This record gives sequence, structure tokens and C-alpha cells, in this order.
Amino acid sequence: MTAITPSPVLSAPRPRIRGFAAERVFVRRSLTQSLRDGETLSMSIMLPVTLMLLFTFVFGGAMQTEGNYVDYVVPGIILLCAGFGAGTTATYVSRDMTTGIIDRFRTMPLRAGAVLTGHVIASLARNLVATAVVIGVALLLGFHPTANLAQWAGAGAVIALYILAITYLYAAIGLAAGSPEAASGYGFILMFLPYLSSAFVPIDTMPSWLQWIATYQPVTPVIETIRGLLMGTDLGTQPLWATGWCALIITVAALWGAWLFGRRRAS
Repeated sequence: MTAITPSPVLSAPRPRIRGFAAERVFVRRSLTQSLRDGETLSMSIMLPVTLMLLFTFVFGGAMQTEGNYVDYVVPGIILLCAGFGAGTTATYVSRDMTTGIIDRFRTMPLRAGAVLTGHVIASLARNLVATAVVIGVALLLGFHPTANLAQWAGAGAVIALYILAITYLYAAIGLAAGSPEAASGYGFILMFLPYLSSAFVPIDTMPSWLQWIATYQPVTPVIETIRGLLMGTDLGTQPLWATGWCALIITVAALWGAWLFGRRRAS
């Protein structure tokens, strides 16, 4: 008598999570990580504030700028604040990639990019809060912007766009790095860009060979756009250059990050 072998039960594939439910979960996860990592969060605020105090009270008297030096230096400090805050994203992303948590996420029916989206949006929220703190301290130090409500909104949009661009870049660096320590080191190099711009001194006071670098690097148009909106200086074509640079950085970093994420998942 021939034994009848029961046919295997085929389980239906699990449906993918619809909408932005996965992104919301990972944004909340990244924000929770940031709140628990209080030392890193506080340092991303304290370091720019300390630099602003240093430049205003120690170096400010020697700087030759029109008006109060704190009015000149605040846009550059804002970008430094964004750099310090976004730099932690590289560490968080690298930690996720090296601790095995991504392998667990791969078994779930969600979009692969939701993990990176969570890190980027959470970093944007952290940095906007830190930027507000830095501006508040600057106002206490004598910062007197001349902007109206629309100009404040424009400056805020430029700051948010820059934070988004540099955060995507740091996220890609976190994917490329072999360890969280290496990611932190690579990201630290980018924090020197504001020092080679018009953030702290006018470009025409620099050596001639450095003026070309300071003029055409991506940070300078962003600084000059924020300075023009808040302090009423001539904007010229700086907003177009600032928007173009940020869009280019976001595009390149997003494509690079997607390629690295897929490559790391396949390995």
C-alpha cells in the first residue's frame, strides 16, 4: 500500500508595510537613540556655542568686519552646529551596519531605505533644535538680525536644506566606513569646510590662492545666503548657488548611500 505524502503548506508572502509606517517607526527609533545618548546631543550643542563665545570674545576684537562681529559670525556657527550634529549620523548608521541589526530588519516586510530615512529625519529634527539654541545664545550675546518674518522663514529653509544635504552625506559615509570609529573620523574632516569659507573672516582678507577655494566651495554660498537674509547684506546669486549645491549633495549622497546599502546587504 503506497503511503500518501502530505503536500507542503505554502505560506503566503507577508504583505509589505504600506505608507510611511516603517519610516515613522525608524524616525522614532533614531530620536529615542539620540535622547538616550545625552552626551553626544549636548556636545553637538555645546561645541558650537563654545566656538561662538571664543570667536566673539577672544578673536572678535581683532577681526575687521562691518558692525558687530557676532552679527558676522553667527551664520558660520549655525553651519558648524549642523556639522557637529549631523556627524553623529555617520556613527549611528555605521553602528547599525556593524552590529547585525540590519540583518534582522531584512527579515521584515519593509523598504530598505526606511532605516536611512529614519536616521536622516531624526538628525534634521535634532539639528533644528540645536540651531534654535545656538541662535538664542547669539541673541543673548548681542546678535541683532534685521530680518522680517519672511526672511527668517527663508533662512530657516536654507538651514534645513543644508542640514538635510550634509546629513545624507554623513549617512553615506557611515555606510562606507568599516566601523563607527572610522565613520566619526571621516566625518570630522568635513567639519573643517566652514573654516575655509567666509564664515569667520571676509574672503578678501585671505591669501589669493585660498580665496578661490573659499569662494567656490559649497559652504560659502549657504553662509552668504543666511547672512544676507538675516542681516540684509547683498544676496546676489548666492541663493541659487546654495540651493544648487545642496541639491547636488543630496542627489549624490542619496545615490551613493542606496548603492552602498544594497552592496552591504548583498555581502
